[in-house]
Amino acid sequence: MEWLDIAVLAGSFLSLLALGVPVAYSIGISTVLAMMLSILPAPAVTTVAQRMATGLDSFTLLAIPFFILAGQLMNRGGIARRLIDLAKSILGTLPGGLAHVNILASMLFGAISGSAVAAASAIGGVMAPVMEREGYDREFGAAVNITASTTGLIIPPSNVLIIYSLASGGVSIASLFLAGYVPGLVVGGLLMAVASVIALRRGYPREARSSFGEVAHRFVSAIPSLFLLVVVMGGIVGGVFTATEAAAVAVLYAFVLAFVYREISVSDLPRILLDSATTTAVVMLLIATSLAMSWIMAYANIPQNVTASLLALTDSPIAIMLMINLVLLVVGTFMDMTPAVLIFTPIFLPIAVGLGIDPIHFGIIMVLNLCIGLCTPPVGAVLFVGVGVANTTITKVLRPLVPLFLAMVVALLVVTFVPALSLWLPRLLGY
Repeated sequence: MEWLDIAVLAGSFLSLLALGVPVAYSIGISTVLAMMLSILPAPAVTTVAQRMATGLDSFTLLAIPFFILAGQLMNRGGIARRLIDLAKSILGTLPGGLAHVNILASMLFGAISGSAVAAASAIGGVMAPVMEREGYDREFGAAVNITASTTGLIIPPSNVLIIYSLASGGVSIASLFLAGYVPGLVVGGLLMAVASVIALRRGYPREARSSFGEVAHRFVSAIPSLFLLVVVMGGIVGGVFTATEAAAVAVLYAFVLAFVYREISVSDLPRILLDSATTTAVVMLLIATSLAMSWIMAYANIPQNVTASLLALTDSPIAIMLMINLVLLVVGTFMDMTPAVLIFTPIFLPIAVGLGIDPIHFGIIMVLNLCIGLCTPPVGAVLFVGVGVANTTITKVLRPLVPLFLAMVVALLVVTFVPALSLWLPRLLGY
């Protein structure tokens, strides 16, 4: 494939995005157009369709609809409120206590549900009016919720890490899940540090200290929700079941828990199943078209050409990783995480491996990069959800978002250049 074909692939994709065409359709159409330069239109369409169907023929991908359904059940099953109560009893006395509650609750709920959007919606919907009533700026509360919600994509279980495993050619999902814990805590810790500084400067109130009995009561109430993490991760790490089977177990557990909490009735199930099916369809279409584009990029030798170009610029691992991070940060601002992981993993992973970077470590770097993109316009899904539940505007949120955004960038640099943060736990457990 000549440079003309590559120009058509990239040019048509960016043009379609600029025209407001949905990402999945933009990827699919640009892939077909590039293929039509090499073969006749009918075979080109057939080839792309075959690559889409073949790409979805994966047992690993079956985990995604299960985790999506589990997230929907958790979102409506009363889990968010119990996690918020627990976080409030633990962190409420710190400066800007409700901001810390928002961050910790988002981390816990995001980790349990595996969805940043679900965390932003569930935690933000509860915390936004509470924070405003206690004297916090509405936009600051929204900014905290938006950035903290993305930690659930790093702390397992995470659909994005499953997709990275597929795109990387089979990196262990269990090792990726284990690798996400410490970086996720680093991100959350830095967000809390920045929130504390802002709270002290603005004089935000602290919560009254909870008694030991109150903390114990709220912890016991939240144990069934938190136990889901033990069931899923314990089962995967212990070899009891695969990630896909763990996702199915998560659905069953969340279903039972929602009825035990009496937050969901039988009449709610059709809507929950429909919403889950709709989200799954969108995600799977993105995956299918992205895999087709990845195939045609490999056919065009784009990964090899990019590798050669970067190595020709410099042989410094630090400089190359900074360039990769910069590209992924830019990509994350206009592309959804799923296609970004599927398209750019085959391009950048060989470069990283050539520099001696472990594929597990690089997976965490890539996902953390793209998590930052979820908080930025014009495509940031979590940004739009967080602004919506807080009933404010993107323009007003951007200013308080900047210091929290910078904290995430600092966390990215720390995770990038301190591999032990990602690799310590997987190696400790023999992965």
